[in-house]
Amino acid sequence: MRTTVNDVNVEAAEALTALLPSAKPLTAEPLQGELPAGLGAAVVANFVGETSADLAVALLDSDAMTVAGGTDSAIVSLIDVLRPALESAAATLGSGVLGDARQEDASALFADDDTVVFVLMNGRATAGWFAMRVRQNGVVTGPAASVSQESMAGKLGRINNVEMALTVEIGRTRMSVRDVLALEPGAVIELDRSAGAPADVLLNGRLIAHGEIVVIDQDYAVRITKILDVTEGLA
Repeated sequence: MRTTVNDVNVEAAEALTALLPSAKPLTAEPLQGELPAGLGAAVVANFVGETSADLAVALLDSDAMTVAGGTDSAIVSLIDVLRPALESAAATLGSGVLGDARQEDASALFADDDTVVFVLMNGRATAGWFAMRVRQNGVVTGPAASVSQESMAGKLGRINNVEMALTVEIGRTRMSVRDVLALEPGAVIELDRSAGAPADVLLNGRLIAHGEIVVIDQDYAVRITKILDVTEGLA
């Protein structure tokens, strides 16, 4: 575990705690000393972009955080609850894509010499730990660093064969968990987009293009009408 904490680590930890659901506001403090033995499973996600990183959150009471997130329903997992906070932390690293989160043993990540660990504090009590290991040739560039498209292409060329989730979205809405659980066959959900509006094309949740829905041999498809640059996608 690394003892040197950079501004980018602090910014990511603060962004994470701002969106973690809790009965009391959480704070993040750099870990002093050793981690407790047997952290168990953590929610882990990998970020690939200008600055790549591995992120993990281990909680002492994951059930309490799920309830604080507004539900104890079986259809909403801890990963669903923590995803917005992990996305917020990853966004401080600059442009890139946050992969699917998963629950697994993250002991090796927390113990790595290149990992910075924060204690998540609920008042004076420990609520859990946040770990971030930056991976860009060992150099942290931060969100303000300028990287040319040619340089970015060279770095991302090493992961050309990695498969990522491409999603087409025709609209969205927000619903309370109560309303979601009340859904039944025949229910109509109104989306926030008018008929004929372009669909969004997302790569692992990041907007990359707009398109129009077409039908090819009785299958739905999307015809790309506009490719977005990095700034438009982040907006």
